[in-house]
Amino acid sequence: MLKLVLFTILTVSSSFANSTVTNSVVILALGDSLTAGYGLARDDSFPRQLEISLATSGYTVTVINAGVSGDTSAGGLARLEWALAVNPQIVLVELGANDALRGLDPAQTYDNLDQILIRLKKAGCRIVFAGMRAPRNLGLDYTLEFDQIYPDLAERHDLYFYPFFLEGVATDPGLNQADGIHPNAEGVGVVVKGIQPLVVKAIEEVMDTKKRLE
Repeated sequence: MLKLVLFTILTVSSSFANSTVTNSVVILALGDSLTAGYGLARDDSFPRQLEISLATSGYTVTVINAGVSGDTSAGGLARLEWALAVNPQIVLVELGANDALRGLDPAQTYDNLDQILIRLKKAGCRIVFAGMRAPRNLGLDYTLEFDQIYPDLAERHDLYFYPFFLEGVATDPGLNQADGIHPNAEGVGVVVKGIQPLVVKAIEEVMDTKKRLE
């Protein structure tokens, strides 16, 4: 699965490099199954719905799906350099949910995400950082430590920060698939509506920078 995803990313990179649409802002959505679109048709996935919604709002963007179902923060870090082959101007980071589901050490999740953010900033990418929350059955100490990872990193790196990726969707049966974890198409739409204003800010920053360099 990972090899297939990396091949797809590199294929998209090659086709984009040959594209005549030179003014498109490239957004890389780096995440797990919530990004990949587990259980959904391609056009219902988060990257595709975000791309369509941004286009409807007048923004010329290419949103690349770099989500891998089951991925942890360590997995995202391991494949980061491959994902950056598309030369994105903006990277939306959505990782960590599987760390919490597996009860992994929050300190390690913090370190992995920190390294991802450091590398993205070094590559000159604007970052939209999506937070996650630990399942409440893991105990108060674990929950508090895990949940604090995201605001701490957002402040440390001065990021566009969306505190909870599944805001307005988690625990709502009408917005989730039968597993109660993954959003359905309507639920993805709620996520897109919530996070899009931050993505727009990042896009406008990229566009302003381009204008200054022209």
